[in-house]
Amino acid sequence: MNKTQLRRQLLKQRQALSTSIWQEKSKLLCEQLQSLPLFQSAHKILAYFSVRQEPDLSSLFDSSAAWGFPRCVEKELVWHRWSVGDRRQIGSYNILEPEPNSPILSVAKVDLILIPAVACDHQGYRLGYGGGYYDRLLSDPFLAKIPTIGVVFEFAYLPAIPIESWDIPLSLVCTENSVYHLNKI
Repeated sequence: MNKTQLRRQLLKQRQALSTSIWQEKSKLLCEQLQSLPLFQSAHKILAYFSVRQEPDLSSLFDSSAAWGFPRCVEKELVWHRWSVGDRRQIGSYNILEPEPNSPILSVAKVDLILIPAVACDHQGYRLGYGGGYYDRLLSDPFLAKIPTIGVVFEFAYLPAIPIESWDIPLSLVCTENSVYHLNKI
């Protein structure tokens, strides 16, 4: 199955989750993240606002960490500091994002990156939405030593997915059932 077919199948499966099951899976996934020493010790974390029934991480955002969230600006992600209660707006691809005048957060100074995905595999590779935004982010040499966690529901954690030469594996994958340590951090 090619990337497009796999993406379509998994998005359909994810969007078929009832609201209560999606909320429960998201709650369990957040508990998995919160139990990680890596998460507990992080001072600056890059994350995302859930869209299309991605795992909802919003219960994490009131922790003492400084949070960075992306805005899609042309073909790049620009990261802004955001706290619970700060305003958001609908941006590119109908995704909530911080307002453009929110403070910029330097990605070189973060401790942890939570990465949305359609799927992740047992080697740490991710299947995204096809825009390449996170591929470009992960290829930044300043981020090579920063731990990355792919965030997916268990049904989207697969033995293997099609990969390209530019794909960079993640450090860990977190699902509602477990945290999978894949690559040295």
